[in-house]
Amino acid sequence: MRASIVKVLLWGYAAFSMAPLVVMLLSSFRPTSEIFDQPIGPPSGLGNYVKAWTEASFSTYVVNSAAVVVGAVLLGAVVSLLAAYPLGRREFRGRSMFAAYFISGMTLPAHLGVLPLFYLLESMGLVDSLTGLVLVYAAGSVPFNVFVLTAFFRQLPHELDEAAALDGAGPLATFWHVMLPLVRPALATVVVFQFVPIWNDFFYPLVLMRDETKLTLPVGLTHFFGQFQNDWGTLFAGLVMTTIPLVVLFVLATRQIVAGLTAGMNR
Repeated sequence: MRASIVKVLLWGYAAFSMAPLVVMLLSSFRPTSEIFDQPIGPPSGLGNYVKAWTEASFSTYVVNSAAVVVGAVLLGAVVSLLAAYPLGRREFRGRSMFAAYFISGMTLPAHLGVLPLFYLLESMGLVDSLTGLVLVYAAGSVPFNVFVLTAFFRQLPHELDEAAALDGAGPLATFWHVMLPLVRPALATVVVFQFVPIWNDFFYPLVLMRDETKLTLPVGLTHFFGQFQNDWGTLFAGLVMTTIPLVVLFVLATRQIVAGLTAGMNR
């Protein structure tokens, strides 16, 4: 009986949480006049999406955001894997110091260092550059990624290293062929946990970007809202296009995320 009540409450909460998204999705297919006359109604076409994509430079914002997020997540993941593997699998002098160094990166708010960061990027010619934005996000993701991946590497049996060594595999081959496939759940976890805040970040693009053609979605949306503030159908279409990548990512990676977060509980 108690389990049934809990399920009903959870499904009710899920329905309550999804209701605004459903309204936003349905409204994105309808003209503004129909939205005000009949808030809940059937979709009537893709005109709002075409208008948002072509007239509002939305395609530019989406491409910029996709390039920045993919580049930052991939670069941050590669660097973090290469740092976490020796920290989690090898004994060497200063290992605790290096681990503490990476963890310390999670204790300081990154926005406090925006002024020296701006001057550093300006000296390198990377202000108003998508490459500079990628480097900022990738560097900011490393401490959390290393913390999660190091813990996961430590949980893997050391017999795997011994078996790989007996088969003639060196450290690099062991990492690539043995360890990397086993840490995919943790890797999916850190990818999702970095994808979402980078995709939604407003601060760094606002500070570091000047050219409107290089804006990412969060900052581009402010221009979009100002241009189409009375066209609710087009606004809803833009919001749906902003939300879709996050929803798709969570749907595809949910199993890996749960496996990564619960790894080691049954050990």
